[in-house]
Amino acid sequence: MKIAVPKETAPYERRVALVPETVAKLVKSGLEVQIEAGAGVNASYPDAQYQAAGAQIIPDRKTLFGTADMVIKVQKPSPEEIALLREGSVLIGILQPLLNPDLVQQLAQKRITAFAMDMIPRITRAQPMDVLSSQSTVAGYKAVLLATQYLPKFLPMLSTAAGTITPAKVFVIGAGVAGLQAIATARRLGAVVSAFDVRPAVKQEVESLGAKFVGLIIEEAADKSGYAKELSEEHKQKERELIAQYVKDADVVITTALVPGKKAPLLITKEMVATMKPGSVIIDLAAEQGGNCELTQAGQEITLNGVTIVGPINLPSSMSYHASHMYSRNIASFLSLLITKEKQLNLDFTDEIIKGCCITHNGTILLQK
Repeated sequence: MKIAVPKETAPYERRVALVPETVAKLVKSGLEVQIEAGAGVNASYPDAQYQAAGAQIIPDRKTLFGTADMVIKVQKPSPEEIALLREGSVLIGILQPLLNPDLVQQLAQKRITAFAMDMIPRITRAQPMDVLSSQSTVAGYKAVLLATQYLPKFLPMLSTAAGTITPAKVFVIGAGVAGLQAIATARRLGAVVSAFDVRPAVKQEVESLGAKFVGLIIEEAADKSGYAKELSEEHKQKERELIAQYVKDADVVITTALVPGKKAPLLITKEMVATMKPGSVIIDLAAEQGGNCELTQAGQEITLNGVTIVGPINLPSSMSYHASHMYSRNIASFLSLLITKEKQLNLDFTDEIIKGCCITHNGTILLQK
């Protein structure tokens, strides 16, 4: 079986789907791995490392796609890449099928067997394959570092000859993987941290990291897989009222609230921003799905009444070395399930993981909504 890894072409994307460490293990297991020339350069993995791991370096994209049994990517394929995919081949990547119905149709028409890594069910057995968690870990960590670049204050308390500097107040909205990593990072840097969420299960996790939990407890706020789900208008209003109390006193607000396949919930209104202190910073990790802040502009930073609002795009890509490393390990775990010892494709649709993330096969759309 030939596995191909092309260079990512999406804007802002610096990650690579497989790193040399993983390639070496796949080659040792009997798989043939082909890497497009320069695919790992932006993540600090040069071609020479892939060659040393046993991969072939292919300079021509048409040849790479045209001879591959399986193409592994980070981002969804571009129209040009879909055209290059060999009919009946396998595609694996972060495909966001609920947000990209046209892509799903195109893959089905070309009889591609496509697996969306972002649709892998959140069950214990699938944890090593959970790309949303691995990449959210990177985003949550980097969000705090990004905030320090804009904040005109220290994060920790400092005792100096010029007097004592009080610690910054960081407010994290959403205590999923990204939020918890942001909490942990801000605490390590010495900030006073509080966090908001509506899922009762996360209260203990927030407090174990040394932060104050200030969320509403709404039992129906999480679906069976543990993801947040949309709330009623009544709950949304209560949510905003509580958030407003903490936003106005925060030096840094980091928002991470997402509902899979839908527009990000609006949690910070422009009226709330108007109550914030000059010099305060909002880092909106939901910017690509509309933003949790009403004023967020994806890929932009704006300043209003002294408050800086940053809408980063693809934050994991800014730490491409370790983000790729983690993603590659997720892929390796998934391939151990998907490929048999005889190097054949294991399409066992009675398996919860395979069924949950296979979105097209043999010309049919299998997307689980």
